Amino acid sequence: MSDETVHLKHIRLILGRSAEFPAGSVNHGYEFDAPLDKDGHIDAQAWQKVRERCQVRRFWAGEPDQVGKLVHKPGGAEHARWVFDYDESTDEDDEAGYRFASHAFNVGEYVSIRDEDGEMHTFQVVSVQ
Repeated sequence: MSDETVHLKHIRLILGRSAEFPAGSVNHGYEFDAPLDKDGHIDAQAWQKVRERCQVRRFWAGEPDQVGKLVHKPGGAEHARWVFDYDESTDEDDEAGYRFASHAFNVGEYVSIRDEDGEMHTFQVVSVQ
């Protein structure tokens, strides 16, 4: 499989219900590009071939957008993790997906992301194109 044959999906997540946002929020979320397998899981082998194309945009009402990359951090099958990295020179800004390797990115599913301050937020997958 060459990098020309790897097809990326554009995934949009919006903030799910929380104490601060009881109805969730379409003004808080992420859009990112990633190769997905037939079941909607991030394909780590395909990602290795197209990692430079796997961009992320964080949009958060009242804050400027952040643009970075989807990165697979080492640690073996059980301990490796997917993060959104906005500055390659530091890990302090990384936002880690909770069990992203085992979650399917299908419309209607929920995923969690730990932000740079260590707070966990739940997001709904609203589109995969």
